[in-house]
Amino acid sequence: MGQKINPLGFRLGTTQNHHSFWFAQPKIYSEGLQEDKKIRNCIKNYIQKNRKKGSNRKIESDSSSEVITHNRKMDSGSSSEVITRIEIQKEIDTIHVIIHIGFPNLLKKKGAIEELEKDLQKEVNSVNQRLNIAIEKVKEPYRQPNILAEYIAFQLKNRVSFRKAMKKAIELTKKADIRGVKVKIAGRLAGKEIARAECIKKGRLPLQTIRAKIDYCCYPIRTIYGVLGVKIWIFVDEE
Repeated sequence: MGQKINPLGFRLGTTQNHHSFWFAQPKIYSEGLQEDKKIRNCIKNYIQKNRKKGSNRKIESDSSSEVITHNRKMDSGSSSEVITRIEIQKEIDTIHVIIHIGFPNLLKKKGAIEELEKDLQKEVNSVNQRLNIAIEKVKEPYRQPNILAEYIAFQLKNRVSFRKAMKKAIELTKKADIRGVKVKIAGRLAGKEIARAECIKKGRLPLQTIRAKIDYCCYPIRTIYGVLGVKIWIFVDEE
């Protein structure tokens, strides 16, 4: 029986870094973990909520069918506005939150950061600590597995064939400087009664090599046939 391990946890401390940097006493360590989870969930919910509002306003403001179809195509690009990583650094009086995002168009609007800070302050409920939010754009968006998984999810929800969606996602990685990629989808594919798994691989993927920098994500997709699971491995480089 094969023994599976998360590629990110397997390389933690060598090619992968921690997403949270802080120290706490053992008694209050669990409270710090719950606080980190609240911060990450609040940021993701804020982006999803504002993305839906923006798409609804576009469709309501336009009357012609041609403009509506054009806006839906534009929403496919905005659906790639995915958070790749959220880093949290805690000090005595400050909580630094660094959001790594592929296409930060939504968070660049006026008042977006201030509104997000207010929502986070309500979730954290810390009077003595102030929040400092920074936005960093990812240099190569299609090098991130989270963005590719969101792209596949958007295609599947629009009734695109899963094989076509997987091939398009691999084609997007040609724009990025990577050595290999693997995409796997499992579940009731194409609405079949029996669940199965399909996989497409291109290039090298040395999962057993610790010095190999591999990005990985596991992303659930909710469809009318049930939940599909998408796993993406990207072999970036070897140290």
